[in-house]
Amino acid sequence: MTIERSAPEAAALPPEFFNDPGENRHADLAALRAQCPVHKINHPPGAEAYIVVDYATVSAAFSDPRLSKRTDNAPEWFRALLADSSPVLTKNMLVADAPEHTRLRKLVAKAFTPRRMELLRPRVQEITDELIDALPATGPVNLVSEFAFALPMRVICEFLGVPLADRPRLHEWGTLLSGAPYPDEETNLRLKWASEQIESYLTEQIAARRTEPGEDLVSALVRAADEDDVFSDDELVSTLVLLIIAGHKTTANLIGNGTEALLRRPDQLELLRTRPELAPSAIEEFLRFEAPVFRGTLRVAAEDMQIAGVDIPKEAFVHLMMTSANRDPEQFEDPDRLDITRSPNRHLSFGHGAHFCAGAPLSRVEGQIAFTTLLRRLPGLRLAEAPKWLYDNSTSRGLSELLVSYDEKLPR
Repeated sequence: MTIERSAPEAAALPPEFFNDPGENRHADLAALRAQCPVHKINHPPGAEAYIVVDYATVSAAFSDPRLSKRTDNAPEWFRALLADSSPVLTKNMLVADAPEHTRLRKLVAKAFTPRRMELLRPRVQEITDELIDALPATGPVNLVSEFAFALPMRVICEFLGVPLADRPRLHEWGTLLSGAPYPDEETNLRLKWASEQIESYLTEQIAARRTEPGEDLVSALVRAADEDDVFSDDELVSTLVLLIIAGHKTTANLIGNGTEALLRRPDQLELLRTRPELAPSAIEEFLRFEAPVFRGTLRVAAEDMQIAGVDIPKEAFVHLMMTSANRDPEQFEDPDRLDITRSPNRHLSFGHGAHFCAGAPLSRVEGQIAFTTLLRRLPGLRLAEAPKWLYDNSTSRGLSELLVSYDEKLPR
């Protein structure tokens, strides 16, 4: 796709800049960074909207109180669209500012501590090995569907206490809702259906846990809500939907994107295979190099403001481009090179500030186990075909297909 490179004040970037990044995605973003930190974009179509592309400005914008996460600061048409298509998404910490954000985040903050995630490591390892056991002896296999998505989906569902038979439905509903921001009429109907289905299902789960509580996360959230008496059931449901969506899609993209990057760079592949202790550093580099979420979620200007000298009117959408900030040469030396030993590595893939991703500790544990186990058990892991990227009108950046082959897989 060709983009205007002549001047920052050129016509707004087209909507497909998000939905069809193409092979030149990082080169296009580098050209934009060289022009100006802020550019107009026609996304959502017809709305006043901007992208922020350099590290310093993106990092500062994450903590700018003038950029609101609340849907009631967005244009009226957008509020109506979201309320009609996916109301189940409108009452969680992702669409709230302080102090509401602080209150809602308390629901999940204690559950996703690094210490608690480390306690899950043995079970994550078991699930990882079970999924690799089920792969064919030598491939080819679509690693995205059979492993990258399957692993975090199983983990988050076990964490939540979701029965095995219900997981395919949750995956379907969550996948539909993750692409929700600016639907057309046909998509709007699918979103509305998914919103109604998942709300009904989770309402039943909450009621069941009140009758027979367990040790799962749903029971813990219900106990916390009932003890504090400051959370509504609508907020509980919306929070659970957020955990289901974010709890599997981001990690799936991390595993898929990281594997694709690794298989194209044999030196880094061999380094991680022979030195598995580099896994924590490698995960941070995969997150930086091809961010699983390429732009931040909803942010709108709560007032007329400026960012990097560019006027941003009230109610304008502001998209923080983490994938561009993570390749900024002002912050990262040789940013287009994959280096699993890179240090420091202060990428922005999990956000920054108060809205830093609560599920980051779980995603890191899953990623570390996934890569070390794949490289240990699948000798000769290699690309079987060119990967296919997924464009689904969401904020995520991931693959729909990653066909790989390998020599005969090894036992656990």
